[in-house]
Formats: sequence, C-alpha cells, structure tokens
Amino acid sequence: MKFLQRLGRSIMLPVAVLPVAAILAGISYWIKSAAGDNIVSAFLGAAGGALLDNMALLFAVGIAIGMANKSDGTSALAGLVSWLTVTTLLKPETVALYTGIADVNEVDPAFLKVQNVFVGIICGLIGAYCYNKFKDTKLPDALSFFSGKRSVAIVTAAVSLVVAIVLYFVWPWVYGGLVTFGEWIVTLGPFGTGIYGFLNRLLIPVGLHHALNSVFWFDVAGINDLNNFLAGEGTYGVTGQYMTGFFPIMMFGLPGAALAMYLTAKTTKKKIAYGILLAGAISSFFVGVTEPLEFAFMFVAPLLYVVHAIFTGISMAISQILPVRMGFGFSAGFIDLVLGWMNPMAQNPWLIPVMGVFWFFVYFGVFYFLIKRFNLKTPGREDDDTLTQGTEYDTSSSDDKYLVTAGRFLTALGGKENITDLENCATRLRLEVADVSKVDDAALKRAGAAGTMKPGGTSVQVVYGTNVQFVKDAMEAIMTGQAEAPQGATAEPAVEAAAGSTAVLTDTAKATVTLRQPLEGKVVPLSEVPDPTFAQGIMGPGVAIEPTGDTVVAPADGTIGATFDSSHAVALVLEDGTELLIHVGIDTVGMKGDGFQTLVEKGQKVTAGTPLLRFDLEKIQAAGHPSITPVIVLNNENATVAFE
Repeated sequence: MKFLQRLGRSIMLPVAVLPVAAILAGISYWIKSAAGDNIVSAFLGAAGGALLDNMALLFAVGIAIGMANKSDGTSALAGLVSWLTVTTLLKPETVALYTGIADVNEVDPAFLKVQNVFVGIICGLIGAYCYNKFKDTKLPDALSFFSGKRSVAIVTAAVSLVVAIVLYFVWPWVYGGLVTFGEWIVTLGPFGTGIYGFLNRLLIPVGLHHALNSVFWFDVAGINDLNNFLAGEGTYGVTGQYMTGFFPIMMFGLPGAALAMYLTAKTTKKKIAYGILLAGAISSFFVGVTEPLEFAFMFVAPLLYVVHAIFTGISMAISQILPVRMGFGFSAGFIDLVLGWMNPMAQNPWLIPVMGVFWFFVYFGVFYFLIKRFNLKTPGREDDDTLTQGTEYDTSSSDDKYLVTAGRFLTALGGKENITDLENCATRLRLEVADVSKVDDAALKRAGAAGTMKPGGTSVQVVYGTNVQFVKDAMEAIMTGQAEAPQGATAEPAVEAAAGSTAVLTDTAKATVTLRQPLEGKVVPLSEVPDPTFAQGIMGPGVAIEPTGDTVVAPADGTIGATFDSSHAVALVLEDGTELLIHVGIDTVGMKGDGFQTLVEKGQKVTAGTPLLRFDLEKIQAAGHPSITPVIVLNNENATVAFE
C-alpha cells in the first residue's frame, strides 16, 4: 500500500499540468465546431494537445522523479531514456522491420496504442529503480567516467530493452484479448454496457481502455457509436448508448467526489488540496478530461477508484435503459453536451443534468463516508511527515526556525561540501561525511542537537527529535540552493534549544509516568537496547520491551504527535503534556515500511488501548534488526516510566 501511495503522489506532478491543457483543447474543439477551422482553434488545440497527446511521456518523467530516493534530474533523464527506448522498439515502423511486413498498416493494431499511460508508468518506475540502485556505482579506473550517476542512463537503457522484448510478446495478446471480450459484451444488452463502463474506468491506469473503446465507438464490431452520432446517422434511440452514461459521471459525479475529498482534507492542507481538486473538477465538468481527478486518488485510495468504476458501470447501464441518448467528439463534458444538444441522434438530453444531480450526491456521500471510515490518504490527508519531494505535496518546511537550525547544523558538520549522504529516521539525522574530524559535536549541541553518535567510518548520527524531517528537508534545500540560511544562521548561538526539537529535555521535575504497557512482551531496562542513543538516555529516560505481540497500542489517553513514513515509530503527547516516543526495533527505518503499518494520523485523539501501529516481527528478525522496542519520555530527563 505504501508503494501505491508513493506512486500516487508521484503521479500528481505530471497530472497537475493536465487541467489547463484539457480546457485549452476543449475550447479549441468548441470554436472549431461552431466556426470551422480557423487560426484560433488551431492555436489553442495545438497548445492543449502538446501536453494531452504526450501525457504518457509526462508520466514517465514525473514518476521517475517522484519515486527516486532524492529529487534529481538524473532520475528524470532515466525515465525519459526508458520511455524512448521502449516506445521506439515497439512503434509500428520498428515492429514491421522485425516481422518483415512491407506495409506498416498491417502491423498488429496493438502497437498503434503502445504509447499509453501504462507504459509511461512502467518506464518511470524503471528510471527511478535504476537511479536508486546504480547512482553510487563505482567502476574500475579505466571506466571511471561512467561511474555514479552517469551509469544510470546506460543501465536504464539495458533494462528497458529487456522490458520491450517482454512487451513485444505480451502486449498484442492482452490487447487482442480485450477487443474479443468487448465484442462479446455487446451481446449482453444493458448489463453488457454496464460491464463496459466499469472496465472502461478500471483499465485507465494501464491504458487498455483504448482497446475496449474501439469496439464500441468505432467500426471494429459494426457499432461505430461515436462516428455515427457525430454524423447524425444510425438509429434514433440506439446510437449514443455507449457514450451517454459517461456524461453524468464526468460532469457531476467526479466533481462531487472532489468536494468530498476537499472537505475531508486536513485543515492545514486544504489550500494544497483545493488547487488540484478544483482544477480537476473544472476539467472534468467542462471538457470531460477526468485524469487529473482520477489519478489524484486511484493509487492512494484504490478502494475509491473501484467504487468509481462500479458507479460508472451503473450509470452506463441505466442510461441505456432510459430514453436518453447523447454522444461526444472529444469527451463527455459540458462542451460536448451543448454541441450535441441539437444533434438528430440526441434523445431527451435534458435528462442528463437530472441524472447528474443524482450522481453528484451519490459520489459526494459515498466518497465522504469511505474516506472518513477507512482514513484514506486522498489529497490533503497525507501523513504530515511523509517524504514527497518532487510533487506538489512537498513537506519541506520553509519556516525560518528550521532553516536556522539547518544552517547551524551544516556549519557544525563541516559545511555542505563535507556531507556526502543525508537521510533521517524517526528522531535523528543519519549522515555520511567526507571527513569526520570536521564534525563539531559541541556546536551541534549548541545548535539544538540532543546528542551526536559516530558509529564508525564516515557515519555520523545527529539526534534531534520527532521534527527531524523538517530540519533534514531544510538542510537539503540549503545544500541544493533552493533556499538560503537566514542571516546569522551559520553563527553559533550562545544558548539556544532547537526550534521544534522534542529531543531537548526541558522539565527537571522528578515524576513517575505510569502507563499501560503498549506492547506485549518482556520489559527490560533501557540500558539493554543495542543503540547508544537509547541506552545512554540521550533521547530521554524510559524502558524497553522485547516484543512477543505485533500491535502497539496507546499507553494512555493523548494526541498523536507524529507518525513516520517508514511506520516504525509513533510519538504521543499525553494529556498532562508528557511526550512519548515508541520506537519499534533498532535501525528498522532501513526497512522503509516493509512489515509496518501505521494505524493513526498526526493530531488524532486516542484513548488508552487504541491501536497505533502493527508490525511483522518475523520480517524484522529476518532483516537482521533487533526487535527490542524503546518507550521514551522526550521532555523530562528526570522522569521514570512504569507500566501498570
């Protein structure tokens, strides 16, 4: 699920440019239909088509950026290399050479549709994988020019060649099978039309809906629904039956879903959600281009997308049963509805807005309920600390307090040129540096670090607290030139605690924090944790648990202070202000969420016993990580933790 959520967020990067392109293309079509070919319609159509016609390419590049471990132009280049390799090897002209066919028009029609979103997503994933895997590759001195990031594009081309060979055999079989299936659906009447509508939406992520559409809209099986309607020919009351049901969904249903997603977004993220959802709703209503909205939730909340596909199927079936027929030339939006209103094949078009109002409330009610009931991560509901660099949901903070801390950390670490790798876990920065001797532990402490660990070699760990993500993002922004450290940030403060750092212990009063044991297992002293940061109390006092269970529950009433992308830890603020961190296993951040599931979100109120996260104990042990789980008090160095 985390993979799909990250993929969904990555898709937002290319999707964000589609609404304006769709509107431009729609206006062009409207002008052309009303006034014929002219320079204005040609200009606007070309502008919109520049993006819509290359949507799959945008996906390849955007996903390569979003799925890379770090936002880097090298990953984008890799995605482009993969796309060019696969689509060139599988374009009809090239396939004709393989097969010895003289006329390119005789090539399997499947290869006419190979430049689709599905292939774009595959190429983007190939580019990101090759970047993540090979960006640090070191080759012998004789080949050193091709080491590191220069090797990424080369490896990507090789991997893409293998993928192209697989698709050469698989793609025609899948495409042809779907066309045959579509021809059979025609015999099922309204039920078959409903199946077609359902599959039409369900196949959009893989681009195979084009094969199904060709059966019903064009003259593959003798239906030719789209062309007959535009020509005003066919059979009145029949022609248009495979298009009508899309209008209520695209014009009204999806905007209703957009409203539900906006109202369920977190207050702090409503502005971010508003932009993409409003643009997507306008695109869907006026032009019938639904991808900006559908891709906003199809991967991050697959349940909603299946529901959407079911509703589309029902709308298609109902529309065929009712005495209503309408068609389109571009898509099922307001523009095509107006243009087709007086078409001789149009039957009772006034019923479409009536049906649309019904579907608006159905979509709104069902989406709102499912989002709240299952805590689905639709736009604006992402975890606050989820790393999504490269998309419009970038969590990087521009607040001066984090930039100040980041600037001072960089100075204390020997400057940005001394840092060769920068990551973070739940509470600490994990770095690789060129020269460990340049790291000033005392300066880091004065800048707000709770402590510094040097495990060996060139590794350095800076303990900060549960807001470490924002410091790390600010450091990267400064290192890449996207932001500047505020004036004076590089100077050492005389006395200062890290802004937002929960690792700096402030309460000096002795207290016993009595809690319900949050995890089944044997309670052991914190000193037995095989990590000095915890064992030496650098993070704070507490105890540890050798787990036998698999679910962490709230040890007391409180509010979730932080969750983490890797789901291996959770922070909790109790009603008396005590701040707790429950950290499952040691170095489990390296598992990147595999075997972990967060069950709550930041800011959520919980009571004692509320499940907070689940984990797979066997996976932790198989990965070679200690499963011992520290329970730490973050804001009182004199506290003692006791379980009831």
